[in-house]
Amino acid sequence: MIRTAVIGAGYLGRFHAQKYAQMEGVDLVGVVDLSLERAQEVAKEAGTRACTDIHEVIGRIDAASVVVPTIHHHEVAKILFSHGVHCMIEKPISATVDEADELIGLAAEKGLILQVGHLERFNPAIKVLEAKVTHPLFIEVHRLSGFKDRATDVDVVLDLMIHDLEIILALVSSPLKEIRAVGVPVLTQKVDIANARLIFENGCTANLTASRISLQDMRRIRVFQPGAYISADCAERKSLIVTRDLSAGPMAAIRPEFKTHEGTDMLYDELVSFVRAVQGLEKPKVTGEAGRKALKLALDINARIMQGLNTLKLEVGNQKFGRDETRN
Repeated sequence: MIRTAVIGAGYLGRFHAQKYAQMEGVDLVGVVDLSLERAQEVAKEAGTRACTDIHEVIGRIDAASVVVPTIHHHEVAKILFSHGVHCMIEKPISATVDEADELIGLAAEKGLILQVGHLERFNPAIKVLEAKVTHPLFIEVHRLSGFKDRATDVDVVLDLMIHDLEIILALVSSPLKEIRAVGVPVLTQKVDIANARLIFENGCTANLTASRISLQDMRRIRVFQPGAYISADCAERKSLIVTRDLSAGPMAAIRPEFKTHEGTDMLYDELVSFVRAVQGLEKPKVTGEAGRKALKLALDINARIMQGLNTLKLEVGNQKFGRDETRN
């Protein structure tokens, strides 16, 4: 029996608690949140106890989901690792690369599992990409969603684009050569829409657009490689594989293959994978190192975006961008 807890009873924490409560061989010991009312609400739904202090579950659990705001990931996970608790940390792994490095080092020192919650890796459409992509030359990504008054404490790169950054880094086995990026704040004081162009040393180019102010949702990755085009629609959980036998000459038939993937609970699958990693039955799908790489790339993209914004005279709410402010 693996004893678990959920640290953070917000929007995502509720779902983590529900999934653990459904698993055989898992005992959800408690839900921890600074708000007792919120912890009680989520705990009641999952049939467990509510706590307001993480130390109330330490010593009684083997593993935990860290589903608190990103700025607290490092603080909470460090406490858990220090007490021998395996951690599933929601993406991004931490607020800074230095914090990620410390968590990775601490988990390794203690012999503990650190898995990062990049949920899209458990999407069956993405699994098709992982199986079929061998030599990507060009990747086009659109991750668009309507505005939700949630996670506005971070920009769209760390909120949404980071999902695709982690996937691309897993698909393209090559160091980055160049990053170009633009983005602007529209409805919040953080960047709400962004575009990044990544050029890898092996010649692959990836173009990514992320928006949280769109009228229509879209989560699509298209990969072009010699002899094949593979498209993954993450929202609809559909994939398209178009192949051509290059050795058959110019008149070779082009063969499209459409697939629809149904009946998959990605969060449940992700947490089952985490539990199995804790049991020593498999390796984490997204390791701390993979989460760190995605975080660093996201922060590098943000740095390029801010360089561009600082050439403008722009004011959003009480936040100012541009040369005038830097002179004050």
